[in-house]
Amino acid sequence: MTELHQVYLSIGSNIEPEANIPKAVQMLREYGQVQGISSIWESEAVGSDGPNFLNLCVLFLNPLQPVELKEQVIRQIESKLGRVRHADKNAPRTIDLDIVLFDRQPLNLDFWKYAFVIVPLAELIPDFQHPIRGEKLSRVSEQLQNQVWIVPRSDVAIS
Repeated sequence: MTELHQVYLSIGSNIEPEANIPKAVQMLREYGQVQGISSIWESEAVGSDGPNFLNLCVLFLNPLQPVELKEQVIRQIESKLGRVRHADKNAPRTIDLDIVLFDRQPLNLDFWKYAFVIVPLAELIPDFQHPIRGEKLSRVSEQLQNQVWIVPRSDVAIS
């Protein structure tokens, strides 16, 4: 039997996010198992004056290693949903999928400073230790919600 890896993905959009985020989650199901889905959160765009983003995190199980996962799943979904990569990495986008944790290991510590990653991720794994601060994610999430504007969007549904 093939070993399935636990992958926590951050998914965000600020171009038609109410349509693109549910589509991205549905497309993920074609490549593996979606085991957990956080609430959807709205926050201001980081690094640009673009529209607000909607973000969530999912627990995704599949047999691929990170490089293959990016090439065979993430880039495919982003492409199908019209993602265009710009020189400005903060430009508005239809969809953005990032690997936050792979088998409980952080792949990119830059993600760990953003409320739009931490707050939804804390819903899925509240007791996980933040890799930089050493505190439980639930605690870091509470602190960030008091420091930056981020609100739940219960009106956007994932089926």
